[in-house]
Amino acid sequence: MPSSYSFDVVSEFDQQELVNAIDQLRREVDNRYDLKDSKTKIDINENELSIVSLSEMTIQSVKDILLQKATKRNLSLKIFDFQKIETIGGNMVMQNVILKKGLPQEISKKLSKLVRDNLKKVTASIQGDSMRVTGKNKDDLQSAINLIKGQEDALDIALQFENYR
Repeated sequence: MPSSYSFDVVSEFDQQELVNAIDQLRREVDNRYDLKDSKTKIDINENELSIVSLSEMTIQSVKDILLQKATKRNLSLKIFDFQKIETIGGNMVMQNVILKKGLPQEISKKLSKLVRDNLKKVTASIQGDSMRVTGKNKDDLQSAINLIKGQEDALDIALQFENYR
């Protein structure tokens, strides 16, 4: 029997599910009557998404569809950081969407302090863009998970708990 148990707190998303949601979004934009002739282009790379179209109203419609598709694929809406809509050449407008991945240092520190202050039998250590919580008792780790989940609404990132052992 192990002498201590642990889990990791991370902020990630399933890249393949996002690609599938974007594919569904592109199909719907191509087929919807009100968006068919909008010359909308949606490009995705590792940590950014860009939407180019004829009007801000069209971009807003595409954004709404994106959020709907992401929800259906169990992606947290907190991974999307919508930037300001910019005007680009040729009467086109563009909106960049930053895809948030990884636990920022200040949020890691805040969660680590929260765990240290409320639960004396567990320790939290920051490891790059994740945080590991260890303890001798699984019940204490469950308490830590519930404590962190209680703070998730106040944070603007999606949290997951991995490697529970």
